[in-house]
Amino acid sequence: MVLSALALCSRALLKIGAQPVASLDEGTAEAEVAAALYPSVRDALLSVHPWSFATAQATLPRLAARPAADFAHAFQLPPGFLRALSAGGPGSGRGLAYRILEGRLHTDAPQVTLTYIFRPEESAFPPFFAAALVARLAAEFCIPLTENASRTEVLFRQAEAELRAARQADSQQATPRAIGDFPLLAVRG
Repeated sequence: MVLSALALCSRALLKIGAQPVASLDEGTAEAEVAAALYPSVRDALLSVHPWSFATAQATLPRLAARPAADFAHAFQLPPGFLRALSAGGPGSGRGLAYRILEGRLHTDAPQVTLTYIFRPEESAFPPFFAAALVARLAAEFCIPLTENASRTEVLFRQAEAELRAARQADSQQATPRAIGDFPLLAVRG
């Protein structure tokens, strides 16, 4: 089954004992809650960890307008941008000093390669992330639909456990980063 916002919300609704929805704009209480909460919960969960499936690198286009202070150049952020992880010059994804202000990246470098978290299509979500998202959605949907605070508390604990498991699974998909250029390592010889 291809994942979609509708499928993820319906799974979350089933977890709290509510009826699944056929459309996020069908006018039921379940659909209204799902449509209102889904985008922010999805983006928040994507932003809390450097997920491998939602991490990208891009060379940013430089803007003609210069920053008012502190940096020499401003760059346009890519579409679907959620959070910056690092910025570097040509051929490097890190190492530059930068700041994001007013939806633009400011730095002194004339060229920037940005490593960032973006908003992928739901069909690209791996099973471990989809499970964590469904658990979090169920917790978020519980109060507005059931008004059961104790059940909501249990669902939030389950969502945190799912998130920990998803982060662990995702973190095991790459070679661990080595510590580099650290003064205490240089002293040891």
